[in-house]
Amino acid sequence: MNATARIVANPEVMMGKPVVAGTRITVESILERLAAGETKEQLLAAHPRLTSEAIDAALAFAAQALRADVVYPSPIDAA
Repeated sequence: MNATARIVANPEVMMGKPVVAGTRITVESILERLAAGETKEQLLAAHPRLTSEAIDAALAFAAQALRADVVYPSPIDAA
């Protein structure tokens, strides 16, 4: 299964958020946990149905989503 096929979205699962196929584990949850300092190994231990490849697919999905032509406003220093 390629990375793109590992991440799916279905309006009836987790309110349509992108999830790892066959699970209810959202890309958002994976990113939040990694950003909070958890390791891949800790994620895998906490979610036996999760694979290392699925974590990589979630990261690739997030990177691809951020490549869209969207302008992200940054706060302007008022000083």
